[in-house]
Amino acid sequence: MKDYRFIGKSTPRKDALDIVTGRTKFINDLTIPNMLYGKVLRSPLPHALIKSIDTTEAMRLQGVKAVLTYKDVPDWKAGFPHHVRILDSKVRYVGEGVALVAAETEDIAEEALRLIKVEYEPLPAVYDVEESIKPDAPQLYDQFPGNVFPQDNVVFGPHTLNEVVIGDIEKGFEEADFIVEGTYAYENIPNPLPPESPGVIALWEGTDNLTVWLASQGPQIFKAAFQRRMGNINLQSLGNPVGGSYGSKYMSWQYALPAVALSKATGKPVKFCYGKAEHLAAFTLRLGSRIHGKVGMKKDGTVTALSGDWLVNSGSFSEATQGMVAVGCGEAQLMLRCKNWSFIPKMVCTNRTASGQVRGFGGQELKCALTPILTMGMEKADVDPVDFFKKNYVKAGDGFYWRDGDWWVCRGIDYSNAINQGAETFGWKEKWKGWLKPTSVNGAKYRGVGVGVHGNADAGEDVSEVYVRLEPNGSAIIHCGIAEHGTGQRSSICKMVAEVLQLPLDRVYVTPTDSLVNPIEIGPVGSRGTYAIGGAVIAAAEDAKRQLFELMAPKFKVKPEDLETEDGMVYVKGKPDKRIPWIKEMQYYGSIMGHGRFESDFSIPNFMMIFTEVEVDTETGKVDLIRVVGTTDVGQVIDPLSLTNQLNGCLGSAGIDSAIFEETVLDTRLGRIMNCNMIDYKWRTFSELPEMEHSILETPFPTHRFHAIGVGEITPSPGPSAVLMAVSNAIGVRIHDYPLTPDKVLSALGKIGSPMRRE
Repeated sequence: MKDYRFIGKSTPRKDALDIVTGRTKFINDLTIPNMLYGKVLRSPLPHALIKSIDTTEAMRLQGVKAVLTYKDVPDWKAGFPHHVRILDSKVRYVGEGVALVAAETEDIAEEALRLIKVEYEPLPAVYDVEESIKPDAPQLYDQFPGNVFPQDNVVFGPHTLNEVVIGDIEKGFEEADFIVEGTYAYENIPNPLPPESPGVIALWEGTDNLTVWLASQGPQIFKAAFQRRMGNINLQSLGNPVGGSYGSKYMSWQYALPAVALSKATGKPVKFCYGKAEHLAAFTLRLGSRIHGKVGMKKDGTVTALSGDWLVNSGSFSEATQGMVAVGCGEAQLMLRCKNWSFIPKMVCTNRTASGQVRGFGGQELKCALTPILTMGMEKADVDPVDFFKKNYVKAGDGFYWRDGDWWVCRGIDYSNAINQGAETFGWKEKWKGWLKPTSVNGAKYRGVGVGVHGNADAGEDVSEVYVRLEPNGSAIIHCGIAEHGTGQRSSICKMVAEVLQLPLDRVYVTPTDSLVNPIEIGPVGSRGTYAIGGAVIAAAEDAKRQLFELMAPKFKVKPEDLETEDGMVYVKGKPDKRIPWIKEMQYYGSIMGHGRFESDFSIPNFMMIFTEVEVDTETGKVDLIRVVGTTDVGQVIDPLSLTNQLNGCLGSAGIDSAIFEETVLDTRLGRIMNCNMIDYKWRTFSELPEMEHSILETPFPTHRFHAIGVGEITPSPGPSAVLMAVSNAIGVRIHDYPLTPDKVLSALGKIGSPMRRE
């Protein structure tokens, strides 16, 4: 590997000092002159018509500036397809907005909510996907008969992938040595639990000027999605540092549109921030996933056919479910080299809090339910799962349909070396005793091991555009709309520019996340920060350097390609003693602006494998995660500490621990989430962390000059299915859904009756 000056080296984050000293301004730290505070009155019922709503007393309260109901709000619609209003005359989940209030203080706004009188006509509710699609089920939307969302929505273009139908499925089953069938589910709808609740400030001025300050992973997406829907207004979107997102704070319309509507009604800036209970109960959760699958397999682990019905519980609306299904269908093909598929998703609406984007974006939901069905075939063939995944994970030359519906041929690397090294680090050969067999037994404590795999071709998704401006004083400014959502990606692109231009890191800056300053940028999602955004950043820096050399070549009487630069100085290659500072030629010439653009490339999937060891107490049913080893190949590490932190993040944020205890508990009698607080929502503390190791390879990828690929989004995704496998092996009994709570474990062991179903 090449020894770089900055790339691959541990360096302080550009914003580190500001964060630890409290200078960083998160959305709740901001105050705009004359600002009002927005609050939402939320429905206590899961399904009902609003018969009447009286806001008279609320409007009389001193300090209240606006009270809006479904009769007053603009008819802006969100979701896919556009079907969700800011407020509606019908509520479809407990916590749906019924009225909006803007007041001079939060306390006044809260008091106003209590003065609003609402009369409801309750309707029957449905929460289970299979119950929801029955002919006599309560109907949530008139336009979506049978409670099924349309799949022909062009989220990712006119041919958006909505199923996997390849080859001859009947012939594939005929070629199989055996066939297995099963049903598994991953539908405990965990909240990713970012520390900071969603928030926004909106300022509508005049008739067509809107400014929004967003705590969002992709603040410019709001502008792209809603500028025309609001009448093609002038919309400025500013991104604030985000206190964690884990994918959930991306499609930010849920909290932005209420604030915008209130600001339009009052003519003043309105801040709207969720409380923690609102965040847990009323904000979007992960998709529910249930698969009825059938797999044909040969004795050597070759999969000859796969058919399945994928029932997707989208909750009360579809934020981006079609997109997540498209990506999930693509990712299934990366995990499994199979010639014959008939895999049909169905996106269902139910009367629970809606599902939205969460780290894993469809693929984690799919694989957590699909992988266990594949393991039934592995068990029958007596195939080691590590060998199975090594054999079946996509390799260079293999083809797959991706989310856009196009056929892509893999240009990536063979991840077998990463798998081998990860297995060796974990000690897989010593620990693996066979299917449904424990690794060790110590009294009532049974240990088991498991492994899962995941990958995503979205590491090269969508267009990125960047400018890099060289200043006469020997500094560089990156014009990029990238948001800082907690991962340090803004620092990483500074390292890339510093490496290209050989500038000290403290002389490279990124502009604020402001849509008036930067070209459009969809944001750091899908692990695209390293390849897609990084590719545009590198291209812009290289373009700026080219222009610099063209400007200064006459001074040296050489060709531009004969020049090099370091620390704001230019010199002839091989003659570093004679240097001219940028300022000497640029001070009258002005700045130099380099441009870089990245176009979508879905041909280079990334990869993550997780090995887990668990200990199960067969007397209490408690599951403890003992050890985790993650293995991947990133081509080239950009920032070691950022990468390590991403890999460490595989536990929470709706990752591995969603297999053990992280869940959103829904009371289906009332339709209410029961654990929307930080006491009843179970999550891991630092004192409960397992032993964790990472095996990271650096095999150059055909991406950009640093040959790197991103893996940030996928690090948690293989974990839940690995834990499910490990627990099943430990106790010798398969469990078919998550989380693996003590009651489920004891029920599987026959020590108690079947546990109450968790939605």
